[in-house]
Amino acid sequence: MGIILIFPLLIIRFWIMPKLSYSAVKEANYFAPLRDKEKYFYIMYQITNVLLVFMPLLYQINIHSYLGWVVYILGIALVLITIIHFSDKSNSVLRVKGVYKYSRNPMYVGYFVYFLGCSLLLDSWVYFLVLLVFQLSAHWIILSEERWCEEIYGDSYLSYKGSVKRYL
Repeated sequence: MGIILIFPLLIIRFWIMPKLSYSAVKEANYFAPLRDKEKYFYIMYQITNVLLVFMPLLYQINIHSYLGWVVYILGIALVLITIIHFSDKSNSVLRVKGVYKYSRNPMYVGYFVYFLGCSLLLDSWVYFLVLLVFQLSAHWIILSEERWCEEIYGDSYLSYKGSVKRYL
């Protein structure tokens, strides 16, 4: 059953992350204040999040999809590394160390790669389309987070934003 693919994500996010830093869990669950159409994208984000987690119940894993396994394992590694760096207490409130030196949003990148691997392993265009809507809505959430970070951290965030790409 395809649902097995979701277990690593659940373990990383809900078992490993709280062990590393409970305050990081609270921070990761916080969404920046949303304006206007961002609220609709937030709803889309939440709906697609649920779909990406539960849709694998409907599919079997294509164990012969070697590309799927490579992308999936890379996604697990990215999510795990990002969670470790996000939870690192030596990292300032404005995270700029570790993978955050290369991407302002490595957690979203990791989730995308992870779910892309799931899509390939489930051999599902429907799952892939849900992933695209998820990523589109995540982009709008990221824009609201960037606006919020500019308001909270000011010049230090603007400097960081000017030197590190949004995604890759």
